[in-house]
Amino acid sequence: MCRRHSLPAAAGSPLIDPRMLAVFKGGHKCFYSSDLMKSVLKPSLKPAATPGKRVPKGPRTKQPSRANQPSQSVDKDMMQCIAFATADQYHLPTLCHDLITHGFTELELPRDAANVLVINTDMAAKPDDNALMFFFREGSVVFWNVEEKTMKNVLRILENHEIQPYEVALVHWENEEINYTVGAGNTKLERGNFILSDEMDQHEAVLEKFAFSNALCLSVKLAIWEVSLDYFVDSIQSIPETLKSGNRVKLSSSEVMQKIGELFTLRHCINLRSDLLLTPDFYWDRENLEKLYDKTCQFLSINRRVNVINEKLEHCTQLTDLMRSHLSEKHSLRLEWMIVILITIEVMFELAKMFF
Repeated sequence: MCRRHSLPAAAGSPLIDPRMLAVFKGGHKCFYSSDLMKSVLKPSLKPAATPGKRVPKGPRTKQPSRANQPSQSVDKDMMQCIAFATADQYHLPTLCHDLITHGFTELELPRDAANVLVINTDMAAKPDDNALMFFFREGSVVFWNVEEKTMKNVLRILENHEIQPYEVALVHWENEEINYTVGAGNTKLERGNFILSDEMDQHEAVLEKFAFSNALCLSVKLAIWEVSLDYFVDSIQSIPETLKSGNRVKLSSSEVMQKIGELFTLRHCINLRSDLLLTPDFYWDRENLEKLYDKTCQFLSINRRVNVINEKLEHCTQLTDLMRSHLSEKHSLRLEWMIVILITIEVMFELAKMFF
């Protein structure tokens, strides 16, 4: 069965220290965060100090319950594919050199499969398949059948090559975990599991895993942005009620501009810097891989999640525009009153000259 990182599974995973989850819930930072994550996550990671803030009820990447999944006994014969989004970006050249010095081997991909590093290792969790790791420059990593100890070691090495890393607890909270196996027939996604064909040669098998990994990479990255937007919404959720009650909104012009900057940074990441809206060019002349990629994106509800997050972004943009207009009107009114006061003072001086 596909155990999609529900809370019990996360707490029981050897990759996640239960104390780390407690730290996440308690609101203390475990690691550094990117500029965007610092601005929108930091206020909400301290629920004790800020009443009304909420800790996420569950992972954003969590899929609906699937009652027709294979029984747990089948899982024992399956291998694991796990994806994490750990940073805004990776510096792949130095990461590749560092991994090779630690005994890992780089595998070549076609030239049009840019911005990805494929690493092979002998430390497989199960002997049924090779252990592979895909590192995407956008800050995501996907492990296929990699031994747990090796996975932890690689994540530690990865820390030295991350650009603007995310919170450790958030990284492990928002992951994707899908079981897979190797069997007869064509490669496919069936009942929440990857079924890889045993008739493929090594190069073709790597490309198929790349297609699956590409979709998983988008899903975990989108999950981080969904959390960012949730915390941003929490930071402005009191504004509509304040306006409705007729009270003054206690936000300065610089604070409003900061909110607008955070919002447009998030919108830029989702709609311009990622492949969430379009299928990558790599799949244009590889129809079979494109089908695997599209099917996985559909399974992970990526298009629907992108539409939802863009609707939320549009609403937040309207609210911040309203705040900016409100502050602009206040500034204009203040200038008008200053002009009236200056004119009044000038009239008083003229009257004083006339009578005295």
